[in-house]
Amino acid sequence: MAARPRFMGLRQIPLTRVVSLGFGLLVGAAVSLVLFMMVKANVQNTFSLLNDKAILIIQSMERQVRGYLDQMEDAVVALKVLLDEDQITLSDKEGVLADLSAALAANSRITVLLITDPKGETYGVYKAPNGKLWPFRKASDVPGGVRHALPEVMPSSRPVWGPLVTNSSGVFANVTVPIVQDGKPVAYLTAATSMSSLGDAVRALDEGPDSTTFIINGEDELIVHSDQHLLLTGGSPQATLPAPVARFGDPVLAGVPTGEHFSTFQKAADLGIEVLGIEANGEDFILMRVPITGYSETPWIIGQYFRGTSVSREIRRLSGSAVVGFGAMIVAVLLAIWLGRRVARPLRDIAEQSEHVGRLALDEVTPLPRSRVKELDQVALAFNAMVIGLKAMNTYVPRSLFRKLMRLGIDRAAKAREAELTMLFSDIVGFTAVSEHLTAAETAELLNEHFGLLVEAVEGEGGTVDKFIGDGMLAFWGAPDARADHAVAAVRTAQRISQAVKTWNQQQIAAGRPAMRLRIGLHSGSVVVGNVGALDRWNYTIVGDAVNVCERLQSLGREVAPDDEVVILASDATITRLPPGCVCAPVGSHRLRGRSGDVEVWKLDADADPALLRDVDGQVAAE
Repeated sequence: MAARPRFMGLRQIPLTRVVSLGFGLLVGAAVSLVLFMMVKANVQNTFSLLNDKAILIIQSMERQVRGYLDQMEDAVVALKVLLDEDQITLSDKEGVLADLSAALAANSRITVLLITDPKGETYGVYKAPNGKLWPFRKASDVPGGVRHALPEVMPSSRPVWGPLVTNSSGVFANVTVPIVQDGKPVAYLTAATSMSSLGDAVRALDEGPDSTTFIINGEDELIVHSDQHLLLTGGSPQATLPAPVARFGDPVLAGVPTGEHFSTFQKAADLGIEVLGIEANGEDFILMRVPITGYSETPWIIGQYFRGTSVSREIRRLSGSAVVGFGAMIVAVLLAIWLGRRVARPLRDIAEQSEHVGRLALDEVTPLPRSRVKELDQVALAFNAMVIGLKAMNTYVPRSLFRKLMRLGIDRAAKAREAELTMLFSDIVGFTAVSEHLTAAETAELLNEHFGLLVEAVEGEGGTVDKFIGDGMLAFWGAPDARADHAVAAVRTAQRISQAVKTWNQQQIAAGRPAMRLRIGLHSGSVVVGNVGALDRWNYTIVGDAVNVCERLQSLGREVAPDDEVVILASDATITRLPPGCVCAPVGSHRLRGRSGDVEVWKLDADADPALLRDVDGQVAAE
């Protein structure tokens, strides 16, 4: 007695019932949640406003800092162009100092411009806090001295920001570009800005007596603070800048490691902005900060904090009351996930396997499992049967041809028509003698390996394999996809086949197995291409005298180059369609069997690199 199918007799649930029940539950949960959230709308509004404020403040600070420093980069790049092109001559140091002085006077953001020659000697111009310019010919001439270590800069580098430099005049951010002449760096141009000047620009964003802006270098070095005389918490700073955060004496910044992260600021967190609640000296503060990279060896942290006693209390109170709403949301989400997975899993499997079918990657297709849902079970059975049929058909129809016909439309693309194509015919020299010493299985394996090399080369150049004839192969270009460069693609394919066969021969010889020689013929001409046959036995193929000429050219190889490992012969009709750069030599006019006239034959260089034959302008030589 035949085995009973596994799912026979089991009750199958219609998809419509599953979907209606699932979405009914989801709608009920959603309505309940909406009613609840309407009561809590004020909570969302509060959080939204606070998120927007945090984002606005921090993004404004970031734009201010980046805009300030990016203008320095732009100025340095502009000077680099003049120095690279020798419009500012480095050999004229006095002229260079005059030009640097003019550039420094015109740019309020730059404090120092200096040039370092290959010997490490430095000269440039320094702008004092009162605006006076100090040209210096060596670093010791500048008040406080110039302490500067060049960052690693390559000739092709963009502006490179070095580590912060601290001296008696303050803290300086610096950016360096190479001065390149004749492809070699001849000096380095560095621009520096005082962090106090940057601090003035950042302090302009300070919202008043209840907020403080700051910039921290790395994790602990405070370099900018908008309240350097009187802190929001009362009292004065304990140290001048730059200084470690703990030594500076700001209890709000010192409390960052133990601050409370506000999960309600998710919108800000998604943009990389960290929002903390900090208690200092009996007051609540809200601190917002974000890292900014690219202007020193270590990232900077820019931020602002402000008094937020009432806001902090409201956030804590609303967070507690939101627990109930959050619980309801979790239940609804879990329910939706469960139902969604139950319904979507089979559909997802179908979609994934259909994607493999669409690519005709039938070997990657996994049979769909049966389902208790009636409609899904029917789809799985039909899909699995379809894949089995496609695998059987794909065994006899070239995959590349199948894809092209599907893309172009089989009815239109496969209709027989006359077209100008380029054909390639290959044949193994003396294969009969080689196969005499092989078993049938070994002969089939050898041919399969050989045809695998040929098919890979043909499909790599967008060609179509027509058929295998014994140990030979016929391929063509220009159909079903129309292309003007069909001759170029065919020649590149022949050269790729030559390289592949020679590499394969080397491996055969190393393994003690026989190598093989190959003849290839190329011809361009008019043929009939499309479905040819009758009833249920149709072939997508090419027919015409041009096909015979291609085969005769291949046969001519035994006379033209009988000892070549790979010989490639092409007709004049193909050669005239090639762009300049094809390495070939004429072998004269030949009367081919079955032809009334002579054919001009050319021998292509079988060792030429296919990549060298490129029609850059999209025009063949004949045009």
